[in-house]
This record gives sequence, structure tokens and C-alpha cells, in this order.
Amino acid sequence: MAAQGGRIVDELRSWGANYTEFTRRFAAQLGLHSTDAAALVEILYAEDQGQPLSLARLSERVSLTSGATTALVDRLEKAGHIVRTRGEHSDRRVVTLRSGPEIGKAATEFFTPFAGRMTTMMSAYPPELIGQFEEFLKDMRRTLTALLAEEYRENRPRERG
Repeated sequence: MAAQGGRIVDELRSWGANYTEFTRRFAAQLGLHSTDAAALVEILYAEDQGQPLSLARLSERVSLTSGATTALVDRLEKAGHIVRTRGEHSDRRVVTLRSGPEIGKAATEFFTPFAGRMTTMMSAYPPELIGQFEEFLKDMRRTLTALLAEEYRENRPRERG
């Protein structure tokens, strides 16, 4: 079991490295730093899921301090890739991040081949197996999230100053 677990983690690590390279190429296409592109992808994904991000949630997602996240969001907003909105939350002070009017087309063009290939690949497997795999990945994420919260909580990004 340990050997198989190691192989699975290695494949996930490799997939993650490939996905990081994929988003780096999206960044290059847009003329962005890879961290800015990773944040933009998080904003786009959250918006697609119907759960747009706040600054605080984006900060958690990209592992940056609130100050660094604000600077990143300022750059993305200045480039027209995102807009900040208020009033979507019961607390009107909460800023929600949404994609800008032009970025949707660029993102769709870039990510459509990825979505198509993933759909084709997944169609080769029975839906029940895909469902089990989805649950397995959720369990892996929950396990790592708990470990980080319980054992490694001291190494989170900290505010400076």
C-alpha cells in the first residue's frame, strides 16, 4: 500500500507540475508574472463555480500576505483583467473579485483545448470509477488540509510590519 501511495502522490505531483507549467504559459500569453496568472485562474475558476472570491480568500488560495495580494490585484485590475465589486456580500466592506470584460475570451481560447482533452480522456473510464476517483482526491485534499492545519500551521505566510 505504501508503494502504491507513493506512486499516486508522485503522479499527482507530476500532474501539478504540468498544470503549473500550463498556467505559466497562460501567463506568458497575457504578459503576466506566473503568480499573477495563477491568481487570475483562481478568480476565473471561482467565478465559474458561482462563488467569486474576496481578497482574503484569494490570499489564502495563492498563499500570499494580504498586502502582496492587494498589490497583485491592483496589477490585474490596472491591466483590465479583473474588476472589484462591492455589495454582493451582506458586509458591504467585502470586495468581490470578478473577471474583466476582455479576459473571458482569452481564457476560453486558452483553456478550451485542455477541457476537450480532459473530457476525451475521462470518457475512456466508467462513470463509477471517475466518481470513486473524485472521492479519493477529495479525501486526499482533506487529509493534506488537516495536516497543514494541525502540524504545519506555524509556516503560513505572515504579514510584515
